[in-house]
Amino acid sequence: MSDADQTSTAVQRRRALNLAYLGLVPSWLLMGFALLMPIVIVVAVSVSTRGAYGGFDWGFDLTGYRQILFNEGWTGEMEFTPQYLMIILRTVLLAAVTTIICLSLAVPVAYYIAQQPARRKALMVYLVTLPFWMSMILRVYAWMIILGRDGPLPRFLEIFGAPQGLSLMYNDGATLAAMVYTYIPLMVLPVFASIEKLDGTLIEAAHDLYGNRWVTLRRVILPLTAPGIASGAILVFVPALGAVLEPILMGGGKQMMMGSLIQLQFGGGRNWPFGSAIAVMLLVFVMVVLIVLARRAALKEATP
Repeated sequence: MSDADQTSTAVQRRRALNLAYLGLVPSWLLMGFALLMPIVIVVAVSVSTRGAYGGFDWGFDLTGYRQILFNEGWTGEMEFTPQYLMIILRTVLLAAVTTIICLSLAVPVAYYIAQQPARRKALMVYLVTLPFWMSMILRVYAWMIILGRDGPLPRFLEIFGAPQGLSLMYNDGATLAAMVYTYIPLMVLPVFASIEKLDGTLIEAAHDLYGNRWVTLRRVILPLTAPGIASGAILVFVPALGAVLEPILMGGGKQMMMGSLIQLQFGGGRNWPFGSAIAVMLLVFVMVVLIVLARRAALKEATP
């Protein structure tokens, strides 16, 4: 090929590449207005001043961020207040426990579904996704009936000596149960997708080498399904951090989480800069977690 032909080919490729980028402009604009613009607005509100009658006034003020850890005393000095820090730690703890419980339940369920015939497998996947066909509010109210006074679970516990009229509502346990029920399909589906692609001969080889079920699970199944487990953990942990309905309805608002705290500041609290500051802190925390997980995955792939 002559130099002129090579130059012409390079120009044509460059033009095709430019046209491809131009074709992506509508999607970039849509993402910019639908995703980036709300984040920019929330960040701008977080550094604004609180309005005299609620809302906010445009300006630059870091009081919303400072209020997370400090509060102004009667004499004007800044006092350390750990109440919001405790809410953040409780939220992270409940989200982590929810993720661990969902993972513990999802792995055997996903493995069992993956071993079924095609028709039964499709039916079971449908049953896993069935709760998503119902409103989340209805699902949470169903758990309120199950755990509430004279509900099925307290009545069952009365058989073993529990006091009559027992209510299991309005505590962290009730909030955790509702969160696990709400988010476990998000864990089952990616784990099932990874296990379904698993080569069954590897499991047979592990048994041939006298590996018991626990060793096979720990040394073969879990490492090979790690991408699906990581995806499921992200899909559960991230929305669990911002849960609102579960702590309000199941926890009774007694044990607040970050999602309900943000909702309170934009609602009855009428402190938009503080609510935006908490939302930005939550966003930064989620981004840090995702970046760490992405770097760990990249290092694993790079390691021979």
